[in-house]
Amino acid sequence: MIKLEDIKEKLEKATIAVATCDKNSNPHNIAIMYAKVSENKIIITNNFMKKTIENIKVNNKVSLVFWETEEGWRIDGEAAYYNSGKWLEFIKNLKENNGFPARGAIVIDIKNICKLCGE
Repeated sequence: MIKLEDIKEKLEKATIAVATCDKNSNPHNIAIMYAKVSENKIIITNNFMKKTIENIKVNNKVSLVFWETEEGWRIDGEAAYYNSGKWLEFIKNLKENNGFPARGAIVIDIKNICKLCGE
């Protein structure tokens, strides 16, 4: 079983595909430049997202995919969106968000991590 701490460094350096679905199960996918790991959760900043946030509010299931050289991983989880409180402060204090609006934080509770190998 793969644990988040086993791939944390790779995840935090990778460009990540984030997939969500709306209330009618229509898929939506975006690429993000970085994510952070804190308290065994994945935290993503909302600087300019619209559809992704709308989807999370009606269907909190998310899936992330990222690669490092020839290895890849998929992380499935449940997301919550925060535009106030502890998680908003967390993302506002990230150096990567300097000069960006940092409107909110997507916090993902991980349900499954698997290595991509011919799935």
